[in-house]
Amino acid sequence: MEWRAEGIVIAVRKHGESAAIVETLTEEHGRHGGLVHGGAGRRHTATLQPGNQVAMTWRGRLAENLGTYTTMELVRSRAATVLADREALATLDAARALLLTLLPERAAMPDVYRGTLALLDALDDADARRLGYARWELMLLSELGLALDLSRCAVTGAREGLAWVSPRSGRAVTAEVGAEYADRLLALPPFLTATGIAPDRAALAQALALTGYFLETWAIQNSLDKPLPPARERLVALLRKDG
Repeated sequence: MEWRAEGIVIAVRKHGESAAIVETLTEEHGRHGGLVHGGAGRRHTATLQPGNQVAMTWRGRLAENLGTYTTMELVRSRAATVLADREALATLDAARALLLTLLPERAAMPDVYRGTLALLDALDDADARRLGYARWELMLLSELGLALDLSRCAVTGAREGLAWVSPRSGRAVTAEVGAEYADRLLALPPFLTATGIAPDRAALAQALALTGYFLETWAIQNSLDKPLPPARERLVALLRKDG
């Protein structure tokens, strides 16, 4: 069996003396691993960097086999962007760690692929990156089956003045409706429901507290025997420290 596709490198780990097992995210094949012969050598170093966009050929005797990436050609490198910006690097690491932790292997999730590609394209712009990452986590939740409804108040139907999210339903409520129950609700940062607002680090950290609650809820509901990945916690800590 063989397929060709363009995708994103999300993880590389050495295998044996010189090979590497590479995890990629593609539109048609989802999160997919394969062996790259010589992948731990210098010839592949520039190509096999997390976040890079590559054109690849995968081949395996059976679809369920690990298989081999027989070609892996660089389409777009993002190493220069993330290595020059600590927050951009932390964002990339958090996104790929969530993909590795939460996505089932070999399940096509085209919206996740396209959303991840858009996020990577925004890494070099702080405003676009922060807004993009918050929306990326919301998209990921939706694709995993836990969509939040932040468009209107669950009680009144109002679209203005939304300030809280119910941890039970994942639906927004206005500041007035939620005032009596504020200690039991999750804060909803204004930038998630408005247009033209770019979050600063503190606002993004608040948004990630919201999405993080539901990511943990999803993990518990699906008996995932793992906490949220440390890379995501490091991003949150960085945002809170410098916010």
